[in-house]
Amino acid sequence: MKRLFFLFSLFLPLALTACGGDDDETSDGGGNNGSTASIKISEESLSFSGEAGQKTITVEANHEWAATSDVDWITLSPKNSTSASTNVTISVQKNGQFDAREGTITFMCGSARAYVTVTQDGGDGVPDPNAIICPLPGYSLVWNDEFKSGSVPDPNKWTHQVANAGWVNHELQNYVDGETPDGRRVTDISGGKLRIKCFKENGKVYSGRIYGNVKQGWTYGYIEAKIKLPKGKGTWPAFWMMPVNFKSWPADGEIDIMEEVGVNPNYVSSSLHANAHVHSNNTQVTHEMYCEGAEDDFHVYGIEWRQDKITTYVDGNVQLEYENRGLGRDDWPYDAPFYVILNLAWGGDWGGYNGVDDGALPAVMEVDYVRVFQKK
Repeated sequence: MKRLFFLFSLFLPLALTACGGDDDETSDGGGNNGSTASIKISEESLSFSGEAGQKTITVEANHEWAATSDVDWITLSPKNSTSASTNVTISVQKNGQFDAREGTITFMCGSARAYVTVTQDGGDGVPDPNAIICPLPGYSLVWNDEFKSGSVPDPNKWTHQVANAGWVNHELQNYVDGETPDGRRVTDISGGKLRIKCFKENGKVYSGRIYGNVKQGWTYGYIEAKIKLPKGKGTWPAFWMMPVNFKSWPADGEIDIMEEVGVNPNYVSSSLHANAHVHSNNTQVTHEMYCEGAEDDFHVYGIEWRQDKITTYVDGNVQLEYENRGLGRDDWPYDAPFYVILNLAWGGDWGGYNGVDDGALPAVMEVDYVRVFQKK
């Protein structure tokens, strides 16, 4: 046994030396030991538009070669070969971001290396719907707006509310159908974001309130929006839902996914309203939590709305939970189609409970996307 171990210990360094991949002297597997590894490529750089695309290059090598990409949006076929000359197809996915991007493909043959730099223009920012995954299991995307095209909200998806100051909650803003009498927009799309703007014009305050899928709505599902809240005493932004077949309030219900008032910055709340629980007699179902940086950056506000339970979320953390207790419509009117609302109010019973600061105007509520998921 000792003699065998001695012989093995002598043989091992030789074996390791013969198999080393860092040496320029390689074998082609056919007895051609002693030749120097070499690899050449027909193109060292490739440029693509923001759409998905393919291009072909030629790889010439005197030994077996393999290739890798340092980014997942670049693929190539084949990834390896033993042929002296090989046509390789390089594919890029659609760029779902506005910014251009770059990746590198490394071709390896023994210790020889060749590199292709791949650049892709910025895209339209619209992600592939098949790539939008619900954060909760069992749900599929049924409706969304990523606000990545056009300059105003899509009229096929959104409807503007038109109402004068004082219409609800003693609020001070005037809601208009997209723009003011002087042609100034209260809602627009810029940089891939929906902007709901509140400002003064000729002594009046104007703002925007829009309804998503107002005629059909949805019954049950997971719904979320990514929002950056405005700053200033007097602002009252909200992401909420009302019933499609509305007749009376609060009997038909109201679902507030997210509300905040600027006088109490970064404290966001969720509430449910019905005959059995409503703020007018202090029986409302509500919960408030601190969301650090809610007015400085985008945060995700969501709701899982089921037949037996409603749960709201802030950045994936549970905000409010309420179960269907089987007490009838007065307690649970949340079994009919509801539509989504985004708005920025000014002042009013809650937004102006401690007054308003006109110096905070203009104010802007920004929305990165709205997504609706339902179970199949």
